[in-house]
Amino acid sequence: MAIAFESLYSDCAGRCGKLTVGKKTIKTPALLPVINPHLQLVTPKEMQQMGVEALITNAYIFSQSNQFRARALEEGLHKVLDFDGVIMTDSGSFQLSVYGQVAITNTETLSFQRDIGSDIWVPLDIPTSPAADRETTERELAVTLQRLTEAKEVFGSDAPIAGPVQGGIFEDLREFSGLKVTELGFSFCAIGAVVPLMESYRYRDLVKVVMAAKRTISPSACVHLFGAGHPSMFALATAMGCDLFDSAAYALYAKDGRYLTAHGSYRIEELADLPCACSVCRSNTAEELRSAPDRERLLALHNLYVTLAEISRIRQAIVDGTLWELVDERCRGHPQLLSGYRALLGYAPVLAEHDRVSKRRFFYRGDESCRRTEVLRYQQQLARLRLGKSVLVVIDGKSTEGYDDTLFFRPPFGPYPAELRETFPIGPCELPEWDDAMVRQGCRGIRALADSHPGSRIVLSCSPVWAGFIRQELGDMETADDAV
Repeated sequence: MAIAFESLYSDCAGRCGKLTVGKKTIKTPALLPVINPHLQLVTPKEMQQMGVEALITNAYIFSQSNQFRARALEEGLHKVLDFDGVIMTDSGSFQLSVYGQVAITNTETLSFQRDIGSDIWVPLDIPTSPAADRETTERELAVTLQRLTEAKEVFGSDAPIAGPVQGGIFEDLREFSGLKVTELGFSFCAIGAVVPLMESYRYRDLVKVVMAAKRTISPSACVHLFGAGHPSMFALATAMGCDLFDSAAYALYAKDGRYLTAHGSYRIEELADLPCACSVCRSNTAEELRSAPDRERLLALHNLYVTLAEISRIRQAIVDGTLWELVDERCRGHPQLLSGYRALLGYAPVLAEHDRVSKRRFFYRGDESCRRTEVLRYQQQLARLRLGKSVLVVIDGKSTEGYDDTLFFRPPFGPYPAELRETFPIGPCELPEWDDAMVRQGCRGIRALADSHPGSRIVLSCSPVWAGFIRQELGDMETADDAV
């Protein structure tokens, strides 16, 4: 029952695709809601009716449960949970991270997951805390990799086993772990031990950890981000190349009286109205929801609706080629998410290798837009232009004759020939009034043009409005007679 992944659409490093596990297929990106068999605010059957195609539960809880162990072994996990989609089972690593030990070995938990009919099994990896020092991290990573090797040797190369990628906050160890997991032949990779980073809003560190792991994980592998629960960060994680998320947040937040939205959360006591179109919110007022006897269950249903809607929105953004805009929008909901977004933009050269060539549009949303992959890719492509010995670049100025070629200027991209006026990204590019950041980035495009065409004389024509600024940015370049 091998695991296979196929990417159908891409944007940034985000992918819409199909994950096939045996005879079952799910759409990605996908959310795997966490199910605790002892406490189900929303049942798996209800989740399936809401469109959930896969979920995750904890095999260790089943193995230690007097109520469920025998049933799971006799009837199978799918029947016990009344769910016929994909079921992934965690091994007990979560309990290991919380309690420091578990009463099960690596081969025992994998055998149990096999025997109860789990679709995706997880080895007993060591989830190293971000607070751990390097020596501890290296030692625990060695144990994890030994257990992954053991899993392959005992259960075979076609067993549906996930390959956890560990390494703490050390980027080189995450990179090394991703490489080893790939060499062992895992087609399903799970980036683990990142929940503490998200709980403490360390999104910049999260980006560094994920991008380090992604450097060496096979591009053909499906990538699961363990414990990514809040919908506000799904777009950011997807843009890094994560395909699956598991979340207990819908239930945990409900128990704490919190109401999820795609950009943050509210205490239910704070709400004067319910800003959502789900069935829970359209059937109750804020006051009714607060005082409902089954408030936790209703909040959990709403939280799950919101979370699933965000996944659908992300899939559509990938198809449309507008994932960057969604990331920008979501990450402005919290300062630390914005910090993570800015950190991700630092990886634009890497992301550009995966990004699509043409998209539906480019919306300029501020300084961060100047660092996006579309801008970088365009400026790299300027070297392909065939130019004569004299080239005029019109920057909000006048076009004059006497030059072999005349190019026009579209910030933040830079110079372009008239033939590209209607093509992406020049044509479908929505800009407000020009600002310093976008013009500065456009000037970098002019510089890239000049550097890649040393045999061409580049002359600039700009209006008085921008002449002084252009001189500061490109003072060593020649200006036309009409420039001020």
